[in-house]
Amino acid sequence: MSFKVFSFHPHLETAIQTSGYTTPTPIQQQAMPSILGGRDLLGLAQTGTGKTAAFVLPTLQRLLQGPRKRVRALVVAPTRELAEQINDYFLKMAVGTNLRSAVIYGGVSKSNQARRLREGVEVIVACPGRLLDHLQDKAVDLSHVEMLILDEADHMFDKGFLPDIRRILKHVPVKRQTLIFSATMPGEVRHLVEDILSNPVTVQIDYQKLIKSVSHSMYQVEQSGKTALLQELLSKPELQNALVFTRTKHKARSLALSLEKAGFRAAALQGNMSQVKRQQALEGFKQGTYNILVATDIAARGIDVSGLSHVINFDMPDTVEAYTHRTGRTGRAACAGDAFTFMTSDDYRIVQQIKKALGSDMPIATISGSPGKAPINRAQAVKPKTEKAVPAANANKNKQRRGRATSFDFGI
Repeated sequence: MSFKVFSFHPHLETAIQTSGYTTPTPIQQQAMPSILGGRDLLGLAQTGTGKTAAFVLPTLQRLLQGPRKRVRALVVAPTRELAEQINDYFLKMAVGTNLRSAVIYGGVSKSNQARRLREGVEVIVACPGRLLDHLQDKAVDLSHVEMLILDEADHMFDKGFLPDIRRILKHVPVKRQTLIFSATMPGEVRHLVEDILSNPVTVQIDYQKLIKSVSHSMYQVEQSGKTALLQELLSKPELQNALVFTRTKHKARSLALSLEKAGFRAAALQGNMSQVKRQQALEGFKQGTYNILVATDIAARGIDVSGLSHVINFDMPDTVEAYTHRTGRTGRAACAGDAFTFMTSDDYRIVQQIKKALGSDMPIATISGSPGKAPINRAQAVKPKTEKAVPAANANKNKQRRGRATSFDFGI
């Protein structure tokens, strides 16, 4: 299938060709016809599947017809980084259209944002809190919104944004097209879908499936031995770069600091950091200044990293869906990837659920002697049950590709 089947405006076709896109991803193939047809939609897909383009291109197609200099499309996202990435993608695809967008989030000048809004924009990409500030100041008018898009809806609830979302809904017309995208489907998202979508189309792109090119390993370790074990694993020469997940913001900050003191090139990414510090961490990881990024689930949401060799669950995720989403950040673009997970005696139930999802009785590595000092007895890496064995020659090619695939994509 080619993008030409969607009959996009010539300006959008040019932007698509300039970006080097030739074939739509599965979510783009399945979602864009319904969006272009004006239907409400629930899209369930992991990060990196191309869902941003799936809603940006149809939104721009619609906005090319109709009035200008008033807000006709509103995208709500849970984090500043994701809002920036979505807005950057709007700018990239809107070249030559004269359509304008504004990105709205906290931690930066509100007056500059208000000035941009007064100049007139057709698209706003916003985090809920700062958008409500502008609404209270009457700096923005959402009464002409035709399209409302909630991206990463599951993490809206993780951040406690449900009351804010419902307040925002009071400012947009009842008659509108609404799109909800989510990587997982907790009960809160299901309730929101039922409340605000009208006769929606549902598109599911293997959002619960584990990526086939990822090897999964678990390490049984006491809480007190996790940091030493992490340092030992990070010292392995095959580790090109790693995204390390912790459960709390405090742990992300303290762990990154301890790794830095131990001589590792590590940075933290968590919600209490200023926007400048967060941007420095992301850019440093992108450019290779840091090869280890320690983050919480929420802070890392929306970061799409190409060529990531390892994901390490320093703290066990709460659900199988969260495990799938974390580990799916590696093993992309025909490259092999590794997912390491630390488990304690308190994690038995979720470990059994993860093993069931993998479709294999996954052995668990144990550590002999003092953590971090004696050799690690690493379990054999386990692939999801649907993957066939990879010949040694191909495996070597995968390793070579992984070594070369060091580019980072933070926008699509």
